[in-house]
Amino acid sequence: MKRRLTALVIGVAIISGIGFAIFASQNEREEPIPVAEHNAEIKLPEPVKDSDTSIEEALLERRSIRRYKDDPLTLAEVSQLLWAAQGITAHWGGRTAPSAGATYPLEVYVVVGNVCDLSEGIYKYKPHGHKLEMVAEGDKRAELCDAALGQRCVRDGAIVIVFSAVYERTTGRYKTPVRDERTGASYPRGVRYVHMEVGHAAQNVYLEAVSLNLGTVVVGAFSDGEVKKIINMPEEERPLYIMPVGRV
Repeated sequence: MKRRLTALVIGVAIISGIGFAIFASQNEREEPIPVAEHNAEIKLPEPVKDSDTSIEEALLERRSIRRYKDDPLTLAEVSQLLWAAQGITAHWGGRTAPSAGATYPLEVYVVVGNVCDLSEGIYKYKPHGHKLEMVAEGDKRAELCDAALGQRCVRDGAIVIVFSAVYERTTGRYKTPVRDERTGASYPRGVRYVHMEVGHAAQNVYLEAVSLNLGTVVVGAFSDGEVKKIINMPEEERPLYIMPVGRV
């Protein structure tokens, strides 16, 4: 009788253990991607400071690529791309791209549609602290594609990087009027410097994409007002560039 009771207890324990293991395993498999809350800040992985790709190789391989695979990017890759665009590289705040008078007029957003461990939405990049701040929930790539005159690459990228600028940060220092000899229009010299700077930052993204075996392209044809509305940009910001990024 004692032997039967002992066997019964052992059997129940084994079955219970198996059941718990299956339950735990299912929970691990079904754990959802963390959903970021509006205005929540997300610390990005530390960017890598060297790679097997030389500057010369990146320049040689750089291309404007508009077709991407339907595969997700990793959070580490997003981190690396944003650091290349506007990352902090000096204790006093110097960045990866040169800026006239260190006025740093650029703001960087990332529209996320297909990234491992990051929910769909629009995020603003915070160079100080290397963080993301969610500004809108949901996949906005299709809306941004419409705003970009239907260019499919904007819809198909796993992410879309959007550059904007607060011109006054730079024109407040560089106010000397520049006159366009062809049109007669006049504008502060700082406007020219802002446009140079976004070109520097975009080229950084191009070269980083090569290093990561990703594809990207700069898009300049879009409705400014629609892009501002979709991204929820503050009034003082103006959109300048759109860069979809995806696997190739």
